[in-house]
Amino acid sequence: MKRSTLFTLVSGAAAVAIGGAFAYSRATRPPVINPKVPQPAKPVDLSRYLGEWFELARHENRFEKGLDSVTATYSRRPDGKIQVVNCGAQNWPDGEETCVEGRAIVADEATGAKLKVSFFGPFYVGDYWVLDHADDYRWSIVGEPGGRYLWVLSRVARLPPAEFEALMQRVTELGYDRWALRITRHK
Repeated sequence: MKRSTLFTLVSGAAAVAIGGAFAYSRATRPPVINPKVPQPAKPVDLSRYLGEWFELARHENRFEKGLDSVTATYSRRPDGKIQVVNCGAQNWPDGEETCVEGRAIVADEATGAKLKVSFFGPFYVGDYWVLDHADDYRWSIVGEPGGRYLWVLSRVARLPPAEFEALMQRVTELGYDRWALRITRHK
């Protein structure tokens, strides 16, 4: 076989593989639930944001599919980056908890409200925008600029009904369909 023919076959196979991976990633992404994602409403004091958060609701996504009892814990690493530990359980309420660790860097030093996260390798590709939070850091609404992901977080596993309703109203004010969210169950 000629060298040019072999090159054409190999490069063609590589193009098909890359194209297939691209098509798969696009097919498994959740739909856009907010085509006009707002900028974060206010700055974030990361020292106050660090700690444990309970996920109250999310726009369902493939990497959390079916998880309940979801928590996210953020802490400062010795190198200045942020340690991220996300945990959740399948087959709620008796499912075994699994956790994944990642790290984050601040992408917007002026506000502290935009971070980049990485759970795989050295690349910080995931956007993590704190779109709004309570002044006392009791709750937080997190999204990303593509409008495909949204998380509603709280320092407690369950908010009083009136406070939860007010939080869902804030989700709507930010341009998201609250009815597209999956409520996360906690024990």
